[in-house]
Amino acid sequence: MKTPAPPRSLRDLRHLTPARVGLGRAGASLPTQALLEFTLDHARARDAVHAAFDTAAIVAGLDALGLPAVQVSSHAQTRKDYLRRPDLGRKLDPASLEALDSCYRPCDLAIVIGDGLSPSAVNVHAVELIRSFVPRLGAIELGPIIVASGARVALGDEIGALLGARMAVMLIGERPGLSAPHSLGAYLTFAPKAGCTDAMRNCVSNVHSSGLSYDEAAFKIAWLVREGLARGVTGVALKDESGGQPPALSRDDP
Repeated sequence: MKTPAPPRSLRDLRHLTPARVGLGRAGASLPTQALLEFTLDHARARDAVHAAFDTAAIVAGLDALGLPAVQVSSHAQTRKDYLRRPDLGRKLDPASLEALDSCYRPCDLAIVIGDGLSPSAVNVHAVELIRSFVPRLGAIELGPIIVASGARVALGDEIGALLGARMAVMLIGERPGLSAPHSLGAYLTFAPKAGCTDAMRNCVSNVHSSGLSYDEAAFKIAWLVREGLARGVTGVALKDESGGQPPALSRDDP
C-alpha cells in the first residue's frame, strides 16, 4: 500500500520542528521509515541516560581555561541507584562533604557541573558553555568549580551552601527527548541551601546543537546571575528580561 502524502501544511510544518508530525501511515501503522527513525531516536535517548560521565575530560577542559575544579559524588554510587532513588542524588556522600569543608570561602557564585539524566550532554557542552559564560561575569567573585557525579539539581543547593556562595548555578544533563538526547540545562538558585524548591530557581534549558547556542545561553545565564545577585532573588520573583542578541566573545577571551 502506498503511503499517503501528508497535507501540504504538515509537510511545511516538518521543516520547522523536529517533532513527529505528518508521518503518514501504512494501513493502521506508521510507515517503515518513520518507525525506524523513532526506534533509533529512542535508542539514542536511552544511551544518553546510561552514558559514562567523563569527569577527567571535563576537569582537564576546565584546567585549560585556568579554572580549578573539585570532584565530588552524591550518595547514588551506581547509575542504577541514581535512576531508582532520586533522593540519593540530592545529597553528597561523606567523602565529598569532607572535601568541600576545606573549600569554604565566601563567594558570589558557585558553578556545579552535574551529570544528571544525560551525562553525554554534559560531556559535550559543559566546558564550552563555561568558556562563553565565565568571561561575561565581570567582577562577580567565582568559587571553585565543582564536578559532581550522580547529581540531581538539588545537589547544587547543598554544594553552594558548603562553599559559602550567594548563588549556585548547576549545569546538568536534561532528561533526553526523542529529538534532543544531548540537551544541557542551567539552574540558578539564590541563597542555596538544602530544602530549596523549584519555585526558587531559574532555568535556562535546551543548550544543544539545535537549541540555544553557547553564546545565547551564556548571555541569559550571566544576566540572570547579575540580576539575581543585585535583587537578592531567583525563581518566580526573577523573570528573564535580558532581551536582544548576545555580543560575541573574541577569540582572545578565556
